[in-house]
Amino acid sequence: MSTSRFKPLEAILCLILVSIVAVTFAQVVSRYVLQASLPWSEELARFLLMWLASLSAAYAFKVRSHFALHFFVDYFDERTRQTIGTIATALVSLFLVVFAWESAKFTFAVRDQIAPGTRISMAIPYSSALVGSVLMLYYVIKNWWAGTASVHVEEDRTEDRAQYEHALLDTEESNSNSPTPSGPGV
Repeated sequence: MSTSRFKPLEAILCLILVSIVAVTFAQVVSRYVLQASLPWSEELARFLLMWLASLSAAYAFKVRSHFALHFFVDYFDERTRQTIGTIATALVSLFLVVFAWESAKFTFAVRDQIAPGTRISMAIPYSSALVGSVLMLYYVIKNWWAGTASVHVEEDRTEDRAQYEHALLDTEESNSNSPTPSGPGV
């Protein structure tokens, strides 16, 4: 895997984190050095934190780092584990679809409200939940699909290996059953 590929989600997360640090530092310098508080910095830091949390949750789905309990599922055979994984993916996907829908309704409802400090539409910070949930849904389905595709590839390899071994045994049996030539010149 190439490490030089540009990864937009990771770059955006880094940019937001650096922005939160810069805004918070500017607020501290303004308040304690200049003796004047910035009216927009606390609100902007809060909005950036909302985006950071939503996109970080999506990133965790991307790299499969959310907490999961496997001790119960590990007692089952591979086919049952796949079924449980599919059911879990369906439930998480259903939740994320409902969450995205409700986030969209809420974001649309607050589009005319203006934040007092930054003077931006409240739809901008609240849309972080919508964007985050859509990205989470994308990564949940992508990871599930990659997992089922790899299982099918492994099953195909297992079947190919079994067919090869069966053909090899047939060849060995036919060689052992054929009469060995005997006589002069052999």
